[in-house]
Amino acid sequence: MKILLLNQCFYPDHVATAQHLTDLALGLHSAGHQVTVVASSRGYENPQSRYPFRETWQGIEIHRIWTTKLGKKAKWRRFVDFAVFWINATFILFRLPRADVAVCLTSPPLISTLGTIVALLKGGAVVPWVMDLNPDEAVAAGWLKAGGLMERVLSSLQSWSFHRASRIVALDRFMARRLMDKGISEKVIHVDAPWSHDDAVRWDAAGRDAFRASHGLTRKFVVMYSGNHSPCHPLDTVLLAAERLAADERLAFLFVGGGSEFAKVKAFATKRGLNNITCLPYQPLTELSASLSSADLHLVVMGAPFVGIVHPCKIYNILALGLPFLALGPEESHLTDLASRLPDPRYARRSRYGDLDGLIKELSEAASSGPLPPSKASRALAAEFSQTRLRARMIEVIAAAGRVTPC
Repeated sequence: MKILLLNQCFYPDHVATAQHLTDLALGLHSAGHQVTVVASSRGYENPQSRYPFRETWQGIEIHRIWTTKLGKKAKWRRFVDFAVFWINATFILFRLPRADVAVCLTSPPLISTLGTIVALLKGGAVVPWVMDLNPDEAVAAGWLKAGGLMERVLSSLQSWSFHRASRIVALDRFMARRLMDKGISEKVIHVDAPWSHDDAVRWDAAGRDAFRASHGLTRKFVVMYSGNHSPCHPLDTVLLAAERLAADERLAFLFVGGGSEFAKVKAFATKRGLNNITCLPYQPLTELSASLSSADLHLVVMGAPFVGIVHPCKIYNILALGLPFLALGPEESHLTDLASRLPDPRYARRSRYGDLDGLIKELSEAASSGPLPPSKASRALAAEFSQTRLRARMIEVIAAAGRVTPC
């Protein structure tokens, strides 16, 4: 089959959606499908990074779009970047041959709508892979007014696209419920989480020691938040806890990644003079095992309004390593579903967002317990979310969509 993959990010970018889409593209190609990718020519976190407009990589045909590089400092900048992506993607998609299936992710927002328009005119099935729900996310974050004109227009576009999809891939039961509340048939929805990076992530004791030494973290109890820093994963309570625990020489807080809130974390540490906070950019896949293994306690944060809108993808790599984590968020979410399945509470601590005293108590207790060895129970749970298992199911969903005539 001819498979089209549409998303803002793809190889060699290293943000989460780029990594998962690259994994999927390689799996589809290995399964004998003809794969074409349409993505941005600029790096997601660093727009100064430029990638070739056209290349064939490991048998995958990649068409990259010229986009502006205004960045994320203001909403209007994001809007212009997204609009230019949409316009130029339209030209490329109509030049390309018909695809049997178009798999559309969700960056930029509502890009599945463009995939649906092209499929209606040229034929083929559409499978949205919903990494996050918009405009729901924008409303929950306060960027859009619920019930306002723009929200109604965007919601109508989202609904129009989703109701014409052959299948929709939701990441957890909470996201599936939101889709069903929008009138999407349960029969159309396939629920599977994003997989862990089996080939890139493994427990690395030597890499852990080297990484910690290179960043002045030897003999520290390292509390790590790694990944996208966004309003969906609010870090205010964590930062206040770091400030309150500044005198505790055992603890070091390590923030790794990027996103709209990353600069705020650095600014908070600088303004308060907090030497117990270290900020590092996204680590390349070759360093990911060492980086993640260097933590004694991982933080996985979920803002209550975003349950079912975004998904805590980082949890799967943490489980694969077998390392302890602390779930900071509401009492009911996919994250707490997973935490409840681990028998040893030291490996799955919980705290509510905004409960500063509760978070400090958990962090202090974890530091007092000291580093824990990788958990066999965590790794067993992680096996349910392995790339080998979930990517194969995703490929079958896509192939099945291409074998039937879209509605």
